[in-house]
Amino acid sequence: MTDSERKNNNKRQEITGDRHFVHTKQRERRVRKGRLRRERLRIFLRFLFVLAALYIMYFVYKMPVMYLPKNAFSIVNSEAVQIINNNIVPTHKILTVLNSVKVPDKPVFLAKTSDMEKAIKQLTPIEDVYVRRYILPARMQIIIKERIPVILIAPDVKAQPVAYFTQDGKMVGHEYLPLKINIKPLLVLSYGNKGDDYKKWDLTRINELLKIANYIETYSHEKVEYIDCRDPNDIFVKIPTVNIRVGKPDGQIFTRIARLPSILPQVKLLDSKIKYLDISWEKVNYLKLE
Repeated sequence: MTDSERKNNNKRQEITGDRHFVHTKQRERRVRKGRLRRERLRIFLRFLFVLAALYIMYFVYKMPVMYLPKNAFSIVNSEAVQIINNNIVPTHKILTVLNSVKVPDKPVFLAKTSDMEKAIKQLTPIEDVYVRRYILPARMQIIIKERIPVILIAPDVKAQPVAYFTQDGKMVGHEYLPLKINIKPLLVLSYGNKGDDYKKWDLTRINELLKIANYIETYSHEKVEYIDCRDPNDIFVKIPTVNIRVGKPDGQIFTRIARLPSILPQVKLLDSKIKYLDISWEKVNYLKLE
């Protein structure tokens, strides 16, 4: 091959290489433009989706079905507000305190319930409140947790109770009586006089009376019917077999009660009517006959 032919061949190769390079760059530009168009389309579609979502959210936000009725806290047995587990506190009392709270002016899923819970907890028998919110249609379920009654207060066995104490020592007035629950609290007789005003009893006093009843039931194997505290320094405890005079609630009261297993069998054998069994003395027991 001559020098001239070699030069022409080299030129042709250079031209072919330049054309290949140009074609490659052109393909790369077309690919980049395609990617750019697809990215712009994706951004545009995302923008449309966000607009549609915002429109739907605004539409849902404004739907009347998402709001509680303005009279939701005024109607008993309303479908918008359901109150459950309130066995002691009547529903109308709960609605009465709810009337002090403004019905939420937001969709139910955005409504705050703290003010409602705080208002309901002002009712002494109620220990806690849980509020569940539902949509379509908007409604609330108010779940009540009531304090457990443990002691009923009455001035006499035949009289209606005037108050009761809860497990945590709260006193509840007669407006929530009679109790419509399966629990039967301990009946305690008290006049509420200045010597032992039950309105001033604390949790320690409540637990002491419950402990006395528990000891009596443990050692007698009988259910306590009531505790008579009308004379706070001379306490009586009634069980089916006999009325027991336990005396002053001092440090020896539980030691005296522990003597019951050795005394009650003899009491049950007597034919005479017994007024009470006296165990108020430190070492002496005796029966008071009618």
